[in-house]
Amino acid sequence: MSDIQQRLTELRDQINYHLYRYHTLDDPIISDAEYDQLINELRDLEAQYPDLVTPDSPTQRVGAQPLEGFEKVIHPIPMTSLGNAFDDADMRNWLARVGRLLPAGMTVKDLEFVVEPKIDGLAIALTYENGRLVQGATRGNGVEGENVTANVRTVKNVPLRIPATPDGPPAPAKIEVRGEIYMRIADFNRFNQQQLEKGEKVFANPRNAAAGSLRMLDSKITAQRPLALYSYAVGYVEGVKIGSQKEALDYLRTLGFPVNPDILTTHDFEEVLNFIHTWMERRDTLPYDADGAVVKISDFALQQELGVVGNAPRWAIAYKFPAREATTKLLEIRTNVGRTGQITPYAVLEPVNIGGVIVRQATLHNFDDLAKKDIRAGDTVVVKRAGDVIPQVVKAIEDLRPPDSQPYRPPTHCPVCGEPTARLGEDVALFCINAACPAQLIRQIEYFVSRGAMDIEGFGIKIGEQLAAQGLLKDIADIYFLTRDQLLALEGFAAKKADNLLAAIEASKQQPYERFLTALGIRYVGGVVARLVAEAFPLIEALQQASQADLETVEGIGPRIAESIVEWFSRPANQALIEKFRRAGVTLQVQRSTFNVQHSTFNGLTFVITGTLPTWSREEAKAFIEQHGGKVADSVSKKTDYVVVGEKAGSKLSKAQSLGIAILDEAGLKQLAESAT
Repeated sequence: MSDIQQRLTELRDQINYHLYRYHTLDDPIISDAEYDQLINELRDLEAQYPDLVTPDSPTQRVGAQPLEGFEKVIHPIPMTSLGNAFDDADMRNWLARVGRLLPAGMTVKDLEFVVEPKIDGLAIALTYENGRLVQGATRGNGVEGENVTANVRTVKNVPLRIPATPDGPPAPAKIEVRGEIYMRIADFNRFNQQQLEKGEKVFANPRNAAAGSLRMLDSKITAQRPLALYSYAVGYVEGVKIGSQKEALDYLRTLGFPVNPDILTTHDFEEVLNFIHTWMERRDTLPYDADGAVVKISDFALQQELGVVGNAPRWAIAYKFPAREATTKLLEIRTNVGRTGQITPYAVLEPVNIGGVIVRQATLHNFDDLAKKDIRAGDTVVVKRAGDVIPQVVKAIEDLRPPDSQPYRPPTHCPVCGEPTARLGEDVALFCINAACPAQLIRQIEYFVSRGAMDIEGFGIKIGEQLAAQGLLKDIADIYFLTRDQLLALEGFAAKKADNLLAAIEASKQQPYERFLTALGIRYVGGVVARLVAEAFPLIEALQQASQADLETVEGIGPRIAESIVEWFSRPANQALIEKFRRAGVTLQVQRSTFNVQHSTFNGLTFVITGTLPTWSREEAKAFIEQHGGKVADSVSKKTDYVVVGEKAGSKLSKAQSLGIAILDEAGLKQLAESAT
């Protein structure tokens, strides 16, 4: 048996190495026939000894049994989004902002930049423990993604075990590698042709094909799709010191991860801009879709110093390539009523292909912009995909305008309920101010039950429309007062469907308080802002009584957001809505059931938690600190006051020691709270 185990190990090592040579380096050193001989021997041995099959075996890339749904994954370190630049002036402004934040004695000339092509695919986080791939998760909303491990295992150039090369460094105890799953253009074209020949769905572009393939519930289907990985970052790593983005990319290469070869490292910012312009010119000749370039300041210590604003790091920026444009005829201008009552115009177009996508509708932004551009029905218009995604009408070609065309007049009454429209404050938008407007209610319901809000499984827009049409939902809180008999009386509802929906509604009452705040649909309050608000006002009563000045003291909340929150809670109808949610038993406060409310003994102190604590989970420790008035940060910096450590504390402990920051264990944290009271 030991000889068989040894042979299995040898075969797996050889095959993984040859897969790396073939798919990552594009430089095979054995023939296809020789490779087939190795893989067939491995399959035969594993068939004889199924108990010896390992998750990282090359034979496991074929996919697993279909899933009913994806599990949620909380990213240990959020996968932040990037700020955008659209021209050289934006880039120079970014550099100037960075320059103002640099440590004393340092200038922008001292910076090292790393410039990477921005591949248009799906962001992925790959976690390895002791060298083996244990998890693959999508970016999701940046904080919470989906577990797509079974699908990731089928991607040919994703290492199932590291190092993938015989001469690579030892695998760290734990590492998270971040990258982009994409589809090469040539592979995409072949795949679409095969789909067409089979009479199956074809995809509009490689990005959609990659995203759809990686999110298949049946990983055996994913295994048949020509997906590939380019890795571009180390989320975290235990036991290995990496000081810069350049070092991180070099380290990933030595472990056997595919890293884009077309990456520039330079201290010259003008070279950065020239490199980006070269990429723009090469855009249509690249083997993959790239919608821009990402520029990062390489030094990790400096990245920590610069920090994050909102949900975007100050030390990186995405230079977006100019959107692709086309001309077509604007057939009609229509309006849409959103969940906040905002009425926005959009264009109905003669279908036109822009960058591989058939565009039939495009945004016209707002009525002021529409009037300024003087865009009319019947015009021949220039349409572009903003950021290569959202179609928008850029301008009308007046020389081709029909002689009988008329300027567009904004609606004086809501197109859905017929009530008068109005502008609110200095807002350029036009609003339907009828809170009972059916269009608003439907969209409020759709947003409230969506994945990023209360995540009520099985509650789609069709059900929302059905319930509203029957008068069962007059506001979003009515969702929690639906009965089984009411549902069974509706078309399409049998006992099981009704019971499943009611169970999902009941389960959503336990969604975290910040998710509830997001679900309310307050203007400018998305997931990031909701979390900031929840941390500052952990009880809904406190938020209801907060003034605009109170809200503006919260870092990340400006006057516009604060005014919107105060205005929302000032409306009697919304006050009544909150009361209905309270009666229904929805979570209206930050859940810290493990601890009683304490004095604010940690006011003004910033903590970082690392490692495994003996009796508390990380969330419990965070709740304890916050209940005492402290703030918990994700990374160690000069602004950190204490680092709370447990077993396997990792690099955060090392950094704290190098900066001379006080170290506490769990008992020391409790003692600090007691001594400060």
